[in-house]
Amino acid sequence: MTGPLQWARYHWQRMICGANRDDNDRSYNYSSLLPCGGKSSQTPKLAGKHRIVVPHLQSFKDEYEKFSGTYMNNRIRTTKYTLLNFVPRNLFEQFHRAANLYFLFLVVLNWVPLVEAFQKEITMLPLVVVLTIIAIKDGLEDYRKYKIDKLINNLITKVYSRKEKKYMDQCWKDVAVGDFIRLSCNEVIPADMVLLFSTDPDGICHIETSGLDGESNLKQRQVVRGYAEQDSEVDPEKFFSRIECESPNNDLNRFRGFLEHSNKERVGLSKENLLLRGCTIRNTEAVVGIVVYAGHETKAMLNNSGPRYKRSKLERRANTDVLWCVLLLVIMCFTGALGHGIWLSKYENMLFFNIPETDGHVISPVLAGFYMFWTNIILLQVLIPISLYVSIEIVKLGQIYFIQSDLDFYNEKMDSTVQCRALNITEDLGQIQYLFSDKTGTLTENKMVFRRCSVAGFDYCHEENAKRLETYKDAVCEDETFADTPSGSLSNMAKLRVHRCRTVHNGPLNHLAGNCLAAGSGEGTSEVSHSRQAAFSSPIETDVVPDTRLLDKFSQITPQLLTPSDERVQDPPLETLDIIDFFIALAICNTVVVSAPNQPRQKIRPSSLSGIHIKSLEEIRNLFQRLSARRSSSPSLASRKEPSFGVPNAFVSRLPLFSRMKLASPVEEEDTQMNENPEGSSDSFCHEEIEKELSDVGLTNGKVESLHGQSLASNLCYEAESPDEAALVYAARAYQCTLQSRTPEQVVVDFAALGPLTFQILHILPFDSVRKRMSVVVRHPLSNQVVVYTKGADSVIMELLSVDSPDGASLEKQQMIIREKTQRHLDDYAKQGLRTLCIAKKVMNDMEYAEWLKNHFLAETSIDNREELLLESAMRLENKLTLLGATGIEDRLQEGVPESIEALQKAGIKIWMLTGDKQETAVNIAYACKLLKPDDRLFILNTQSKDACELLMSTMLNGLQKRNQASPEQASLTEDLCQLPTPQGSELPAGLIITGKTLEFALQESLQRQFLELTAWCQAVVCCRATPLQKSEVVKLVRNHLRVMTLAIGDGANDVSMIQVADIGIGISGQEGMQAVMASDFAISQFRHLSKLLLVHGHWCYTRLSNMILYFFYKNVAYVNLLFWYQFFCGFSGTSMTDYWVLIFFNLLFTSVPPIIYGVLEKDVSAETLMLLPELYKSGQKSEAYLPLTFWITLLDAFYQSLICFFVPYYTYQGSDIDIFTFGNPLNTAALFIILLHLVIESKSLTWIHMLVIVGSILSYFFFALTFGAMCVTCNPPSNPYWIMQKHMLDPVFYLVCVLTTSIALLPRFIYRVLQGSLFPTPILRAKHLDRLTPEGRTEALKKWNVAGKMSDVKSKFADHSTTPSGGRPVSGPSSVFAMKSAASRAAGQENLPVCETDLDPDMPKASGMVGPTKG
Repeated sequence: MTGPLQWARYHWQRMICGANRDDNDRSYNYSSLLPCGGKSSQTPKLAGKHRIVVPHLQSFKDEYEKFSGTYMNNRIRTTKYTLLNFVPRNLFEQFHRAANLYFLFLVVLNWVPLVEAFQKEITMLPLVVVLTIIAIKDGLEDYRKYKIDKLINNLITKVYSRKEKKYMDQCWKDVAVGDFIRLSCNEVIPADMVLLFSTDPDGICHIETSGLDGESNLKQRQVVRGYAEQDSEVDPEKFFSRIECESPNNDLNRFRGFLEHSNKERVGLSKENLLLRGCTIRNTEAVVGIVVYAGHETKAMLNNSGPRYKRSKLERRANTDVLWCVLLLVIMCFTGALGHGIWLSKYENMLFFNIPETDGHVISPVLAGFYMFWTNIILLQVLIPISLYVSIEIVKLGQIYFIQSDLDFYNEKMDSTVQCRALNITEDLGQIQYLFSDKTGTLTENKMVFRRCSVAGFDYCHEENAKRLETYKDAVCEDETFADTPSGSLSNMAKLRVHRCRTVHNGPLNHLAGNCLAAGSGEGTSEVSHSRQAAFSSPIETDVVPDTRLLDKFSQITPQLLTPSDERVQDPPLETLDIIDFFIALAICNTVVVSAPNQPRQKIRPSSLSGIHIKSLEEIRNLFQRLSARRSSSPSLASRKEPSFGVPNAFVSRLPLFSRMKLASPVEEEDTQMNENPEGSSDSFCHEEIEKELSDVGLTNGKVESLHGQSLASNLCYEAESPDEAALVYAARAYQCTLQSRTPEQVVVDFAALGPLTFQILHILPFDSVRKRMSVVVRHPLSNQVVVYTKGADSVIMELLSVDSPDGASLEKQQMIIREKTQRHLDDYAKQGLRTLCIAKKVMNDMEYAEWLKNHFLAETSIDNREELLLESAMRLENKLTLLGATGIEDRLQEGVPESIEALQKAGIKIWMLTGDKQETAVNIAYACKLLKPDDRLFILNTQSKDACELLMSTMLNGLQKRNQASPEQASLTEDLCQLPTPQGSELPAGLIITGKTLEFALQESLQRQFLELTAWCQAVVCCRATPLQKSEVVKLVRNHLRVMTLAIGDGANDVSMIQVADIGIGISGQEGMQAVMASDFAISQFRHLSKLLLVHGHWCYTRLSNMILYFFYKNVAYVNLLFWYQFFCGFSGTSMTDYWVLIFFNLLFTSVPPIIYGVLEKDVSAETLMLLPELYKSGQKSEAYLPLTFWITLLDAFYQSLICFFVPYYTYQGSDIDIFTFGNPLNTAALFIILLHLVIESKSLTWIHMLVIVGSILSYFFFALTFGAMCVTCNPPSNPYWIMQKHMLDPVFYLVCVLTTSIALLPRFIYRVLQGSLFPTPILRAKHLDRLTPEGRTEALKKWNVAGKMSDVKSKFADHSTTPSGGRPVSGPSSVFAMKSAASRAAGQENLPVCETDLDPDMPKASGMVGPTKG
């Protein structure tokens, strides 16, 4: 788009609606229909009743008609207007603005004959122009939504017709609740529906939710339990069940309900059975579902909360000043009314001045004064700047254009730049005082790299892997760069994506789903294999180098070790068994989807046995039963007994058919075990028997091994929902514990010498922020026992470990040793900045599992309080765990993060890091990114009770106040809570570390004041183990109680609430989807871009808009006062010495464009200087450009200039015979020059565009005056402006008056600016001077600037230390972490708290366990 009008229209629509999508991506993106870009609301909107869904079939006709009245159709409408209601509704909405309502009142008032000041049409003009501009903008925006709605409503899908008894093509808008819908691969889901059938043999449907939440990884959805086993597609005519579910709500991560069959049997429904509108079917030929929510009741549409309107701090200040202008207007009008009454009283008997009415009645002076008050209101209405609001919106649009056009924000790898999703708060970027940041993915790259692990108490440091990572830090190889590009950029992924299905469906949605029909095309295959990469799959994440010591121990794991033929051989070592279980847990305790190497979107499943000669299926069954009997009769591996099975299990597991078979139920298996001989045969006999059996069925050992080798040769791709899961699976694969396939019922792991092991999946308990762990319940193929593998946060897992062991005290003691060693390793990992996870297991017998499953089934089938019941059920399962080991995963800092944080801190921004990681990890990252510095005093709040927390904070505050000799105002918070203590610059900066448990206490109302006072002394605060809810509560607490400008930045769904609560929310488009971006006001690709966004563009936007608003007030007051001064010479009659058209156009046309250009293009300091001198940002924090004093000085200057502008021409023409308009013309012309040249004086950077607009404004004024004066002969009888400007342009006195008036009026402001720049320059003016120097001189000046700043700090320190009482001495040491004493020590001792974490007595020796920057 080349034209500025086209550009403005396009970007206005994009930024208002947040429809941020690449046109080359696909022609339809579901998020585009949401005005807020798919923004997700945090609080679920729940209705009170449940919903009963009846199939839309003939057999349910009567019942369906009963319930159909409560259902909503599938037609969507996101527009606000129709052709009939556009004008009335738009006007109604616009008149919600007080300014518009005020001017409407003036228009109506001017129609009253007694108070009429102008021609009626003239008074309406400004209001009509403003209303028309905004109406056109609203109409264009709504029309775009209408076109999108029409496109979506007319999409085609397959709906079952009860009349035709088959699936027919229907538009989306005709879909109804209860309809059966059949979708094919790459089709978009038209409504929320429960999945009843999938062509996938395992009852799985893969969906892509990028159109809904931005996540590109595939997600699995499962057919309702009981329908997955069907061999044929579900027949709607044979469907006699009903669905009862929760009422429509906006929670995307929850669905509660049950399906009730005709025999009253119930099957629980969850989000795993729900296909959401807007998602896309992938890797599945066809699916069938029944619609439960349609249209605006779907979860996607309920998340359409519309664009959030945030009012900026500057706008709130401007609204206050508008009220002052209203008060000023009332005073001026009252003065005019009083003057008019006095005038008439003085000349009451002189008919020349007091003209009677037509009936001879004379109006009393009091009543005449009352009428004159309203006449003056109309006359002086321009004092209220009606065009200010429109000008502000235009300026912000221009500012956003330049922000988005900044090439420094462009990320080549992700092919993305900054997104401005909020139009009206750009100036707030220049006033931020507190910054709240997530850690993972925000400060770090969110590329999880496996670094270290601890198994059975032994630490494996993986030195070779560390060396590999160093090579990536030194120089990133081309492979990684190539791999990062598609995995990081959603747009690129969409451009390069080629989806394959076993059958390509050429349905009506193919052109809208972004699919490329490349099946069978060699070109398409090549494109997929080279360009499409799964997320979290760059070489730095996947290429794990095993530890040599651990690899040696792996080499000792053989089938003979687990199945010894000699009874004299001892049981396998405990460490070996732990190693096996540890890596099995890494491989299966996740939700990773396994994909083919040349086709990442195609799921891998165990290959079929087609092509292999099998004599009889019965022989295979018999063989499987014999092997299962031997395996089940062997003692449990987890109980450390000697197993009696042998090699055959490995070979049998390689048979894909066996791995596809379901194991018997626990009851059946118990019966089998009771009937069979528990004593197994010898190993040699077993080996020979199995090889013979395999040979009989046509599968020799060699053939099986060759098949297995082919499987291992392929490089599998893993699609994970989080980078942590992917890192652990890749680590397991490095040790030949390879996750090969996953279905809802089983997972196959190829474990080195043991061969493929098929685990039957019994249950998966997903990760959540409350439990902070994930568990998978499987039936172990070796022991045939139910095993629970759990991974999660160490603070949680350690509390769930078993305290006693059934195998005796010796094993219990050994477990305690392993636990202590692992804890030390975890602490060491955390100090290195690694993310830590604990791995544990639990073995259950069948009776225990059956009892738990019975209770868990009740929780799953409940609708009310399901989350609470499921949580209780998980707690009953996840206890008495056995610790296997721990992992340490590195998440490297993003490029430029330390420099950005250092610059932001210099700018006076207090930075809080809110993370869910453990304390040591968070502190280490804080030091690495320079959030904390080596010489910072560090205070740690880590308590287990509210009383201890309060006592600890009190002790810290008392010590801080004593050391800083704070004044009474600084020593404690005032009642206002806004005046926080300001730490003296002479003191070393402090940092506060607080854990999630203690944060819970600190956020309670009784401790909030104390907590905020403590944080005010700290330059940086790190909150560890913080939940998403705590993050938002912290931001809300600081924003509301301290009344400061806050900014929150994050990259994941757990940051959404924090982002939405802050004054400005910034999302990072990273690897965790687009939820944070959709909820944000601005979106960037890397944290380092934040520094320029705030320090440069934020400073510019605030300065420009502040000065522009002040200028609007100035020019309106200066011009309106000319009319006010004239009232003193016309008997306060409400007469104007200027033609009404000139009066209206003066502010609406002649002087409106220059301030807009100023607001868009003004640069007081260059971008380079602002980045080099971050302290310049503090002027915006203090609102120096727009203080109340600045506003009143501006008004005083306007009053002075209006006096000069009026009285210089007045005394010049005094005594002459010029008429009223001839006197007003020099006033208008001089006022125009004064107002425009005033802007030139205030401008710090004049460009040719500035000059062009100013000259254009002057020329347009003269052109209008000349044209109007030549054509308007009888425009305003009895006087008229005919030929006035032409006569004045021939009069030298006119030019002299204009020059003299302009010079005298602007002289004080000009002198003030000159003296300010030379005698007492502000830091901004000093920095502006640097821009005029040569590069060499500028570098030298910057050095002097920094040295001067350091010298001033040293002087202040020396002065402050000289006043320190005797006996005190400064603290030394790289990290001043002090030990607490007195009452706080006793409180800590009562809770077994570390006493070493805070102390405010410098004379005490440092205790051990100090927190500081990690070396190496």
